[in-house]
Amino acid sequence: MADAAASSQPTAGSDTNRARWKYLDRILNRPGPFTDPDEFRPGNYASVDRAKILVIGAGGLGCEILKNLALSGFKDIHVIDMDTIDVSNLNRQFLFRAADVGSYKAETAARFVEKRVKGVKITPYCGKIQDKDESYYMQFAMIVCGLDSIEARRWINATLVGMIDENDPDTLKPLIDGGTEGFKGQARVIFPTMTSCIECQLDMHAPRAAVPLCTLATIPRQPQHCIEWAHIIAWEEERKDITLDTDDPEHITWLYQKALQRAQEFNIPGVTYSMTQGVVKNIIPAIASTNAIVAASCCNEAFKLATNANPFLGFPGTDNYMMYTGDESVYTYTFEHQKKDDCPVCGSGAVARPLEVNPSATLQEFVESLAERPEAQLKKPSIRTGTSSLYIQSLADLEQQTRHNLVRKMDDLVEEGEEMVITDKAFPTQFRYKVIWKK
Repeated sequence: MADAAASSQPTAGSDTNRARWKYLDRILNRPGPFTDPDEFRPGNYASVDRAKILVIGAGGLGCEILKNLALSGFKDIHVIDMDTIDVSNLNRQFLFRAADVGSYKAETAARFVEKRVKGVKITPYCGKIQDKDESYYMQFAMIVCGLDSIEARRWINATLVGMIDENDPDTLKPLIDGGTEGFKGQARVIFPTMTSCIECQLDMHAPRAAVPLCTLATIPRQPQHCIEWAHIIAWEEERKDITLDTDDPEHITWLYQKALQRAQEFNIPGVTYSMTQGVVKNIIPAIASTNAIVAASCCNEAFKLATNANPFLGFPGTDNYMMYTGDESVYTYTFEHQKKDDCPVCGSGAVARPLEVNPSATLQEFVESLAERPEAQLKKPSIRTGTSSLYIQSLADLEQQTRHNLVRKMDDLVEEGEEMVITDKAFPTQFRYKVIWKK
């Protein structure tokens, strides 16, 4: 009885009733074997209570992250997601129910977690991360990403790096990034400008191999070929004046209907709306157990960052990248991904990254290759040298003025060793490359 009475008493901390968080006492009131005695402060509940955290994404990873953060004692959480709930989400995004289909993920997830975990406040924003400016991101102690888009990761990474003021330590916002692909996943912690960033690690996320255009245009063999035909060929022929937005349901519906017609023409079964969305957005089918493991790792790092209860990933000079594979048993591996001096985002800016270029390729071929190169992955690049603009896509007038260069060979436009500056409207940064002729 005495033990039961003692366990019901509030413990130390800012919450008037900490009994519900008693499982955190074992972590916050006693050091572990790896705890730094100079940094550890017993009973550091206030840091968790006060920390304002932003979660980007409320899908498979995001649902797990929101739940974990709330159950770890974090009280002030914000979440951004622009998507609405689809029936296909319900098998793994456990914060949603059939009645929620069509509702915004961010709002629905926030309401669900607030209802189940009393005392937590989750503020949703239904829109794009690009809608917010630096002052918005400046208010958070850290940012946790559960995104399925490399482009969005690169944007928030470049934004956080650009926010850094060396004279103001509060401008440093740790980025905890999680990602999954089937039975594989990773969690990493990035301290902008101090450790390697997402752009440094870009070559680890090589783009998918392209399907030959002749296959798409003549004899498709798979439902994915019909979808790619609608995406690459039909849209350009029939709606070229409209910029394709893969997050617009009307645009995806149009592609689905076109792909379905082509599939019926060639007697190919299997084209669905969800498959169309997955192919166009390059979505990898998710596995719930992988999401749970990676989300747990991300939230573990968030908790360690807030409390100093144990060493965290990402401290300069230490491991900052955790890889997980579950296709053959369970295996994790942590290592330090090195910061690259020639990184166009977090590098010093004094070194241009070398880029192999085929001198006999046309500028059109070079522009198209940038989308597939692991070290670039730029879909709408504008290219200029120190003396001229080779091709500018960002403005319609300049695009018309520079379009004639697309048929010219690269060795007619640039010299070996010359620097090219490449921009893409999807990223708030410039990419500097030094031309190296491919032998």
